[in-house]
Amino acid sequence: MINTSFLRLVRVHALGAAGDAMITIALAGSLFFSIDPSAARLRVTLYLVLTMAPFAVVGPFIGPALDRFRGGRRPMIFAINAGRAFVALLMISNMDSLLLFPLAFMMLVLQKSYGVAKASMVPIILHNEEQFVGGNARLALVGGVCGFLGAGPALLANVLGGASWAVALAMVVFLLCAVASLSLPPGRMVPQPAGDEDESALRTFGIRRAASATGTLRGIVGFMTFLAAFALRGGADDVNLSGVGKAFGAGVRHALQGDVASDASPAWKLGLVAAATVAGFLVGSLLAPKLRDRLREEFIITAALVALALVGVLAAWGGGFGSTLLLALGVGVTASAGKLSFDSIVQRDAEGANHGRAFAAFETRFQIFWVLGALIPVIIPIPARVGFLLIGLAAGVAAVYFWVRRTASPVDRSGPATDPEHQPQRG
Repeated sequence: MINTSFLRLVRVHALGAAGDAMITIALAGSLFFSIDPSAARLRVTLYLVLTMAPFAVVGPFIGPALDRFRGGRRPMIFAINAGRAFVALLMISNMDSLLLFPLAFMMLVLQKSYGVAKASMVPIILHNEEQFVGGNARLALVGGVCGFLGAGPALLANVLGGASWAVALAMVVFLLCAVASLSLPPGRMVPQPAGDEDESALRTFGIRRAASATGTLRGIVGFMTFLAAFALRGGADDVNLSGVGKAFGAGVRHALQGDVASDASPAWKLGLVAAATVAGFLVGSLLAPKLRDRLREEFIITAALVALALVGVLAAWGGGFGSTLLLALGVGVTASAGKLSFDSIVQRDAEGANHGRAFAAFETRFQIFWVLGALIPVIIPIPARVGFLLIGLAAGVAAVYFWVRRTASPVDRSGPATDPEHQPQRG
């Protein structure tokens, strides 16, 4: 039986992902992503710190507001998407102005807010916990595909009329997204701030354990992103210390979809690594629901960590560009499957809790993990093969820690359920 409410959420998410891709294309050629190679190390560090800034707003303010917004989450999602359209309207005439920076920051805040709202809608629409991983995966897959589809018209608009045309196109898409969000179910409103019962629901042993493992996977994604940018743009398998600033500047600009010109490794190599990671995310979105038919979410996270540990060691042993592509693919697959499983655990176990606040808090924590992972190769020159081995070791240690902690608490829903109350509903 088709869940029409979920299909409406898919439609909203598809439009939102397309609009986000259009904004990214528009910003890629603007001063927002201009990087002075001579000051690249400082600029990259500042960029990483600034990626956490939107969560300083989303975590303490937007998350609780989602739960207590009058009328439920539907008007909140409408307001977020209408806000994205309004900010895009303001950006059209400010693509070459310093006002672009606060406007881009506002767009990032709204983007993160929508992600939290979307995740908190899933348990409202899908009442069977066995459907959570599949629902999250479908949304992730649709978002990835529609992001690619949205990039095409934005690139064409950028060529024909410049970045402002691409932003105008995004504005129209966000308006359509806002209109589509009116068809969503309203959901429930939490009338009071989170109390002790909600705090307890969000801090159950199983959720904290899964959050730790998922944070490790997110940190590895950040580490791999900048390790690859550094190593490939350095012109050798190891980091070329004679051109650190230039390597960082070129590599990060390419990672942010800017134009790269360098006499080091060709830009298409880093492009292939980025494509392999994105492909991995899509594969993980397809694989996670099939695994959930046979395994609980906690076992999927364990399998993801073990698989990444093996791929990391294999890539370190093999070396070369092919191993880099293999590891990038593996990082994408495992991080995607792990995150989808974690979202399902929160949606499943935090019953009665403020889901908006929960997802905002965890997304903030995961972003910190990503930034910390990314900062390591920025601050410390690490040869690529050593970095691959570190990825394998980190995933392996996390897998062992995650599995050992499985028996550390007598009250843990993450293990094989023997209490009928904790058995997943079927049907």
